[in-house]
Amino acid sequence: MGQVQVITGVERRRRWSVEQKRTIVMAAFAPGAVVTDVARRADVCGSQIYRWRRELAAEQAGFAEVVVLPDRATPAPSVIEVELGDRARLRIPISAPPDLAAAVLAALVRR
Repeated sequence: MGQVQVITGVERRRRWSVEQKRTIVMAAFAPGAVVTDVARRADVCGSQIYRWRRELAAEQAGFAEVVVLPDRATPAPSVIEVELGDRARLRIPISAPPDLAAAVLAALVRR
């Protein structure tokens, strides 16, 4: 059976500070969190959390500094490797002229 809340006095709106709203919104959108669970614990509707998120985002609208760094995870290859089965392995530097690389490869294939 569900919970029933009996209000005996004059119903008043609750006041939430900006910090309280921010804490609830951060908890609701943390990795693995479920908005309805956080809303239930805070005793608010899920839609209220989404509204607070929009309001907080609007307050923080502006410019942010962005720094773009080169991707070091995948270094550019400095050589081209060609394997001819068990017979030969050829490593051609990227700086080698294409005609020279083709001639060496053709000589190895004929061998």
